[in-house]
Amino acid sequence: MEKNSFHACATCVNFQPEKRKEGMVYFCSRLGYETKPDYQFNCWTPKEHIIRLMNKREGENFK
Repeated sequence: MEKNSFHACATCVNFQPEKRKEGMVYFCSRLGYETKPDYQFNCWTPKEHIIRLMNKREGENFK
């Protein structure tokens, strides 16, 4: 399987950061539990701007 450098919780549509007094908390609305920005799960759905970046990078690789 090809490694995707964009694949991480922080780039997923379900990633929800929340600033609290004790610091940042990161939550996955799909999985229903706390996560971290750099974690990777198979249920990843990239945000729209990440899709555009991936498409741009893919186009650059074919030149």
